[in-house]
Amino acid sequence: MEIPADIFTEPDASPDTLANLGPLRRLAGIWEGHRGVDLNPKADGPERREYYERIEMQPIDAQTNGPQLFYGLRYHVHINTTEEQIAFHDQLGYWLWEPATGLVLQTLAIPRGQIAIAAGHAEPDATKLTLRAERGQTEYGICSTTFLELAFRTDSYRIEVDFNADGSWTYVSETSLMVRGRTAPFLHRDTNTLTKIAEPDPNPWARIAAQAHKP
Repeated sequence: MEIPADIFTEPDASPDTLANLGPLRRLAGIWEGHRGVDLNPKADGPERREYYERIEMQPIDAQTNGPQLFYGLRYHVHINTTEEQIAFHDQLGYWLWEPATGLVLQTLAIPRGQIAIAAGHAEPDATKLTLRAERGQTEYGICSTTFLELAFRTDSYRIEVDFNADGSWTYVSETSLMVRGRTAPFLHRDTNTLTKIAEPDPNPWARIAAQAHKP
């Protein structure tokens, strides 16, 4: 990435995030999926679990790093299994789009002491997104607690999102883990198809502006 000479001047940003999300516009809204499949490591071998999930993705106001401009969605993933009452997986973060370069970012945080930034590139009308993060990278990397680093080290993360013709979308996420005491990496895999159950709200500034113009 080239850094401009002027790293302080911020560009003008639109208050209408939904109109400037590029390929991420198709993710905006509230979604549910009931056919999720998780493959994770256990002491006696891989375990396959089925799950259902709810994902809420709401637009945020434009964000700038000096001349760099992002439009994005704030998201929350909540996953359950039919046999348990407590959450199987909980995740927070942002999906971000940089119109000037086509950069797509997913930031993620999970309440087991792990965060990551995954990156990829896409055209505004893309029907597929592919993002990656790798342990040890200072730009788009993975950071874990000491226990996870020593017992279930995450070396890489990859997510593919396919936008389907019926308006749904399907993801496949793969995490390469080095489990303590084992010589080969374990490929932890999750997949599901999400269907929209509600439209997104306006982002905060767009909502304020709309209220200000009401008669």
